[in-house]
Amino acid sequence: MKPVKVGICGLGTVGGGTFNVLQRNAAEIARRAGRGIDVAQIATRHPNPACNIGDTPTTGDVFDVVNNPEIDVVVELIGGYTLAKEVVMGAIANGKHVVTANKALIAVHGNEIFAAASEKGVVVAFEASVAGGIPIIKALREGLAANQIDWVAGIINGTGNFILTEMRDKGRTFEDVLAEAQALGYAESDPTFDVEGIDAAHKLTILASIAFGIPLQFDKAYTEGITKLTTADVNYAEALGYRIKHLGVARRTENGVELRVHPTLIPADRLLANVNGVMNAVMVNGDAVGSTLYYGAGAGAEPTASAVVADIIDVVRALTTDPNNRVPHLAFQAESLSDLPVLPVEQITTAYYLRLQAKDRPGVLAKVATILSERGINIESIMQKEAEEQDGLVPIILLTHRVREQDMNVAIAALEALEEIAAPLMRVRVEQLN
Repeated sequence: MKPVKVGICGLGTVGGGTFNVLQRNAAEIARRAGRGIDVAQIATRHPNPACNIGDTPTTGDVFDVVNNPEIDVVVELIGGYTLAKEVVMGAIANGKHVVTANKALIAVHGNEIFAAASEKGVVVAFEASVAGGIPIIKALREGLAANQIDWVAGIINGTGNFILTEMRDKGRTFEDVLAEAQALGYAESDPTFDVEGIDAAHKLTILASIAFGIPLQFDKAYTEGITKLTTADVNYAEALGYRIKHLGVARRTENGVELRVHPTLIPADRLLANVNGVMNAVMVNGDAVGSTLYYGAGAGAEPTASAVVADIIDVVRALTTDPNNRVPHLAFQAESLSDLPVLPVEQITTAYYLRLQAKDRPGVLAKVATILSERGINIESIMQKEAEEQDGLVPIILLTHRVREQDMNVAIAALEALEEIAAPLMRVRVEQLN
């Protein structure tokens, strides 16, 4: 059987890793796929010194690959929204299968892309778009297909996890660790997507769609970054038996789906709380299997290439199958996707960590407790520290029981209106992950 011809668009970190894995493991890959896989063309503007591409044909124009009649599978590894979308849609229009690691493209334009792919009878594979080398999409879409998924929670951005780990372990400030993350190449010169939760929200949007069988709805994901967290918050959480992680949470409820990325207190004995550095991990809770955890490298040349090449192998295996009998892109048949709404964050219910800076006066704690009690918010634990020397303010740290976010917002406004409270207070949501 003749080899399958692959065209790689983009020879950066992931593209180079993909080429190297395909070359190094060619024999093993052919045994798994049932036929050889040849890189027939590469589109790149700059050579990658980590790759010895030999006499593999190259071009500076990605559309040379898209329109090459010999190419069976187009691998899109250029990133971004605009050009990447043109490449993917062009490949589909030409009847070519697509493999991509582009989480932003799938999260924002995936519904349109999958509809076009279904019409043309081709596959769009995107395992590498979430959590790098961790096969979480395959696990959700296939391995857990028997389950009703109740919730998914994950550390799916290594940059944020590295920053919080360093803040906890070494007492460093956010700004200090961010600068190191940029120097090490973990964070971009503009780190907004990482530290504000946008990157994680792209990935969580994809996971939620596969878990619950809903259309991709990135615009409805709630995102909150880690820039306002202090070393004190990290230490207070530790003293209360928790750790702070920048968590993505997708949960099915009777009223709809929660889809949110934000700093989160997790009990220190939970597995997710002990995922450190740049590593990623995703926990999935299903009604039949219970809780399962998927852990590994969430980025990097060859970890991500592992997922890209696995997708290429899956595409090769599916080349001769009936398009109507392939695994659906979002796990559920396209005509069976649910209209279960994504809830606004005001409608979620969770527990809260609150840190208030109060003037050192008698009765302040009683006023705080009264405001919470009048709004039906119960306090689980409370910690009051010594007045801080520089401003004379007393840190008060509270953990509450579960309450609707809308009610907590009203209570926070009332607390910040107190003359004794130096606004704004710090609020971090709490998840038990039972």
